[in-house]
Amino acid sequence: MPNPLLRLAALATTIAPLLSWSAQAEVVIGVDISSTGPAAAIGIQTNNAVRLWPATLGGEPARYVILDDGTDVSRAVKNFRKLTSEDKVDAIVGPNITASALAGLDVLAETGTPMIALAASAVIVEPADDPKRRWAFKMPQNDSLMASALVDDMRTKGIKNVAFIGFADSYGDSWWAEFNKAAGNDIKVVAQERFQRTDASVMGQVLKAMAAKPDAILIAGSGTPAALPQKTLIERGYKGPIYQTHGIGTLEFLQVGGKDVEGTLFPTGPGVVARELPDSNPVKSVAVAFADKYEAQHGPHSLTQFAGDAYGAWMLLDSAVGRALKTGAKPGTPEFRAVLRDALETTRDLVVPNGVLNISKTDHQGFDERARVMGVIRDGRFSYAQ
Repeated sequence: MPNPLLRLAALATTIAPLLSWSAQAEVVIGVDISSTGPAAAIGIQTNNAVRLWPATLGGEPARYVILDDGTDVSRAVKNFRKLTSEDKVDAIVGPNITASALAGLDVLAETGTPMIALAASAVIVEPADDPKRRWAFKMPQNDSLMASALVDDMRTKGIKNVAFIGFADSYGDSWWAEFNKAAGNDIKVVAQERFQRTDASVMGQVLKAMAAKPDAILIAGSGTPAALPQKTLIERGYKGPIYQTHGIGTLEFLQVGGKDVEGTLFPTGPGVVARELPDSNPVKSVAVAFADKYEAQHGPHSLTQFAGDAYGAWMLLDSAVGRALKTGAKPGTPEFRAVLRDALETTRDLVVPNGVLNISKTDHQGFDERARVMGVIRDGRFSYAQ
């Protein structure tokens, strides 16, 4: 007759791994996206990439709570509060616009929750030692990095005078400041005009910009609203070079702009033009791998800057969560959020679709010149310029 003690020992051996697995808390990540509203074109690309995130982080099960903020700042803050208080998330990815990211900083500080923003302006993370911004990180390149790429291209082309037409918000403010700083004494800004994301006409701004007789015009906007000034410029007969920012990187911008945006010059993350990059580019292999994954789901030439940023956020979290778990802290606790923040801040040489990340106590973005190339709109799609 079998010994009952041996049977119990065998049963315990069988159950122990299951108990160990079930006791491991899952990593929960909140995602705030502008899937509707004026920034919906950006949010949709973000959402597409988030849907491709693997079901693990750092080798452990992960759960993603995805909310739409409707491109509304107050709604974004409500989402932050729900994610932190009800869902007990370990980190937040998003939002897509700068104003919402800035408005959420108080929630991050109050709850000790790290954020990886998908909005561009450096004010989200600078200064990094600010008590609120201590918890804030972001994926998109700083405007200063992209502005210097534009200025380098303008200098190469002999452009001396530029008219500026930008959003009348924090995005436009950041670009106005960074472009002027990069331009220095070499390039003179001969006109500054602003417009709202929801404006139906920018005729007045365009006529004033053209009246200044610039060598080129820079439009500092994002998503489909950035197409309106350019279409108006072409309608009024402007023939000079038109530059845009990396914020235009949506398929909807190409559709809305049509033939009027052909030839547009813009800085972009290398992931957007992955297959056209020279083989020497350090990001190419990772960028092409993501392009293959994304376009298998959404079709050829469907990859954008925003999709690359969103997938890069998962890669950053995967690396940081793996290191945070080694401390012994458990997901779902304040201790884990704190060590996860520290792990994000010590990320080194991590290659993501849009660059190479080296994050530090003084730099919560982490990209350098390897995170930018010049692009051009050619034959209705985003292409590699140089």
